[in-house]
Amino acid sequence: MLELKNVTFEVPDADSDGENPHRKTIVNDVSFTFETGGFYAITGPNGSGKTSLAKLIMGINPLTSGKIVLDGKDISDLPIHERSNSGIVYGFQHPARFKGTTFRDLLSIAAGTDDEDRLVRLIARVGVCSLDFLDKPVDSKLSGGEIKKIELATVIARNPKVAIYDEPDTGIDLWTIGPMVDLLKREQKENNTTTIVVSHNRAFLEAADTLLLIRKGRIAYDGGLEGAMPMLEDLSVCTFSDKCEGENDVRCYR
Repeated sequence: MLELKNVTFEVPDADSDGENPHRKTIVNDVSFTFETGGFYAITGPNGSGKTSLAKLIMGINPLTSGKIVLDGKDISDLPIHERSNSGIVYGFQHPARFKGTTFRDLLSIAAGTDDEDRLVRLIARVGVCSLDFLDKPVDSKLSGGEIKKIELATVIARNPKVAIYDEPDTGIDLWTIGPMVDLLKREQKENNTTTIVVSHNRAFLEAADTLLLIRKGRIAYDGGLEGAMPMLEDLSVCTFSDKCEGENDVRCYR
């Protein structure tokens, strides 16, 4: 169980007077409990604080006030690596690329082993069937879909208690979204992973057990997608239409 208790995150306001600096509140007194093994989607307008909230959980952003509790332990002051060791893993919207490093290197670190049979089983879970893929350099030559598969595999390899995915559909083609949702749901159910996805994509919102709608740093709604629909009309929620004739057809989005 992951508990947020009156979590607040503030940053200096760039427009304030240097002699009398003001603070801008990004996440405002948020309290919520993520139940073990649940699938949660966090959505909201751009700049609403949804990614900042996810980064607070991981420890990328420092709390201004409040507490974060994992399985009864206060982790509010733990650095990122200790939160990772506690079972929280984060998938970035734009995964890092490392010149001179192969997928095999990263996956071995994440899995804690270089046993090839174990690595092959891991890549199979994200839909990679070629053993040669393990030796691809994690550099700028990778496509968006390839780098996402690499990051998904490194997240899964950690067998996390809590897996956080920030805009996991960024940079991938529309045809990949369905299999990605299926993968995250399968990992959630088979490993009882608390899964938190930050997204505007309707496929992830529909897959979630609970949807959190963030507005101006607060939770404006939590519950099912149907109940949130009147509040989502202005958010440009993305979905795939069976009427489209290719991924560049504007009818793919509505």
